[in-house]
Amino acid sequence: MALNVVWIAFFVIAFVIALIKFFFLGDVEIFKTLTDGIFDSATTSVTQVAFPLAGTMVFFLGLMKIAEKAGAIAKLARILNPFMRRLFPEVPQNHPAMGEMVMNFSANMLGLDNAATPFGLKAMESLQELNPKKEVASNAQIMFLVLHTSGLTLIPLSIIAYRLAAGSHEAASIFIPCVLGTVFTTLMAILITGLKQKIKWDFVLVGWLIGIFALIVGLLIGVGTMSTAGKEVFSKIAGSLVLLLVIILIIIAGAYKKVSVFDTFIEGAKDGWVIVVKIIPYLVGMLVAIRVFRDCGALGYLTDGIGYIIHAMGFNTDFVPSLPVAIMKPFSGSGARGLMIDTMQTFGPDSFVGKLACTFNGSADTTFYIIALYFGSVGIKKVRYAVWVGLAADILGVIGAIAIGYIFFH
Repeated sequence: MALNVVWIAFFVIAFVIALIKFFFLGDVEIFKTLTDGIFDSATTSVTQVAFPLAGTMVFFLGLMKIAEKAGAIAKLARILNPFMRRLFPEVPQNHPAMGEMVMNFSANMLGLDNAATPFGLKAMESLQELNPKKEVASNAQIMFLVLHTSGLTLIPLSIIAYRLAAGSHEAASIFIPCVLGTVFTTLMAILITGLKQKIKWDFVLVGWLIGIFALIVGLLIGVGTMSTAGKEVFSKIAGSLVLLLVIILIIIAGAYKKVSVFDTFIEGAKDGWVIVVKIIPYLVGMLVAIRVFRDCGALGYLTDGIGYIIHAMGFNTDFVPSLPVAIMKPFSGSGARGLMIDTMQTFGPDSFVGKLACTFNGSADTTFYIIALYFGSVGIKKVRYAVWVGLAADILGVIGAIAIGYIFFH
């Protein structure tokens, strides 16, 4: 219901703003701008999002099938079972979905979005098998999705690369702030969703959360002691090295367990194309709506309004020029990335605004896109409270990122 309302609102708001611009501001190009955006976004949703995703889906779902038959996913699930079953009490112990979710979270933490998506879609499919109401999102599916949309990333590879391309002399300076921002958002996601679902906050769950937080802090301290050049080298090679190592280990594990590795790979890979075809309508619908909302100018008005309110309250408004990235992020990853690059070009990659824009981009994920993609892949039509808890975590994450930005950069 919530997603349905949001989708309708995007088009209605865009049309109303277009009418105002045409009749009162004399903008005779506004309708053409919106219609051109509709056709362009509908095309690129398929050619630049869905089809490029197909190859990744085919490859990694093939690997997932090898890992599954080799018992690697089940073993991973057993190791993390004490923590995961408290977040996902509806999922039986040692169910494949546990390991698949862990693989998704692990790829996200390494900043490997392309690898995370196949794991995530496979996990959502496994959770759907446990869902008694096939068109209504279960608590487990919502918890998984909200954790995914929190965008937990320990190695912001792409953001550092974009900063280098923009001419930054401190490309890795956003490393620690991005990690702190995304950890804060993830913790808020667990807290908000856990309270809504009334999960059991026992010693084991709290202990795991503290342990994860301590591990991350330890990693941050270790990276923080590196030189700028060392941080950049670490950021460039760590994620890719770990991913390659995982791929090799899965193949070796399959061979060791006497699995017919290539035949099993082909078996799993066939599912990749099926899933891509299934999600295309959801991708096109959501990305077109987001494009219309952006092209009509609504995003800019929203940013200006927030800036006015903050100024009226007497707070420092130096961060406001970077807000478009934070506002766009839940709707479109490519849109947020484009705004981040534009902000760095306008204010400079090493300016306060430029660095904060990068921190915003690295502190959350594309909530509406992920909802459309993941729930669409399994035919979920009623998302229940998934939208508002996801956005609530995003908003708290933005506030946290602003505070982090002022501490590190201002």
